[in-house]
Amino acid sequence: MLPRPFLLLLALSAAIYAQELPKGQIIDDVKCQDDATQTYSLYLPSAYSADRKWNVILAFDPRGRGHVPVVQFQAAAEKFGYIVVGSNNSRNGPMQVSQRAAIALLKEVRTRYSPDPNRLYAAGQSGGARFAMDLAVSSKIFTGVIASSAGFAHPMSGEVSLPFVVFGTAGTEDFNYLEMRKLNRQLTSPHRVRIFTGDHTWLPSDLAVEALGWMELQAMKSGMRPRDDAFIDATLAAGKKQLASITDKGELYTETAALAADFKGLRDVTALEATVASLETQKDFQDAWRATGTAEMNENQATEEIRNYAEQLGNPAERAECLAALRDRLTRLSTQAKAAEDTAQRRMARRVLRGVLADNAGRPDPEFRKLLDEAK
Repeated sequence: MLPRPFLLLLALSAAIYAQELPKGQIIDDVKCQDDATQTYSLYLPSAYSADRKWNVILAFDPRGRGHVPVVQFQAAAEKFGYIVVGSNNSRNGPMQVSQRAAIALLKEVRTRYSPDPNRLYAAGQSGGARFAMDLAVSSKIFTGVIASSAGFAHPMSGEVSLPFVVFGTAGTEDFNYLEMRKLNRQLTSPHRVRIFTGDHTWLPSDLAVEALGWMELQAMKSGMRPRDDAFIDATLAAGKKQLASITDKGELYTETAALAADFKGLRDVTALEATVASLETQKDFQDAWRATGTAEMNENQATEEIRNYAEQLGNPAERAECLAALRDRLTRLSTQAKAAEDTAQRRMARRVLRGVLADNAGRPDPEFRKLLDEAK
């Protein structure tokens, strides 16, 4: 074991080094002290000081673009006091690459900055979200995960309870939209899934503010930070105001239930719970709920049909028929996706098409590739 004076000197030198970095602005391509091949984008809040402990977000982009999530979280990190570290090395591909990046970043944060060991969060988008979830499950050191556009690395069946909280997001035209809606139904531990207007991308900056505000609420509920009554009341009021603008009964039910769960233990939510119970008995809610289920089933079926036809292209006896079926389905989806009006049907068509294009990006079959290119 190292002598205590040496340990104190090491901690002091690390703190001084961190203080030399600019605060309140994004710094790209910071090299890890112990491994210069590992780099990251960094945001230190303008009030950062090594005299106190700070919440930390480790962010994993599917293409190694550490700058992207740091930009999205910058305003939220400044508001709530989070250090944001976005890996430039982690990416979709061999899991070992992202694992090495995570190990390097964890060591870097612990030795170079002043992290709160109880307030460590992982964030990711698409394959990066799957890695963030897997990392939180396996390491058991993360308090929460912010998962954009994807959930579990491996399919999970039935209800799932996690030892960390989850804030998930998906765009209305995200090909993993249904996956995130399913995640919302699966999780029985504290979670929130928010849908925004957009496609397969990181959560927008305003939603990042909401995500970190939600994480602060969860920290208050668990006792990790003192309760801030003014913040609690303002956040609850904003949530109720949002409910008042929702006209779809299915969405109103989902958001009211989520708001009641968020504030249970912090405020009296009996009125919200009564609204949820009342909605369950209303015919228009039941009709909306059934319609949503039917729409999800149809979307899944469209994706599965295309996948099955594509898998049969290698069978000479089935190829001509499968190509014709693919041409028909992709053409219809492309027409729906190009519609001028933003409808549920157009959003569904765009999700399915984007999913098909992503699933078959590397397929060498020239005839199928031509159909995909025409459908873009």
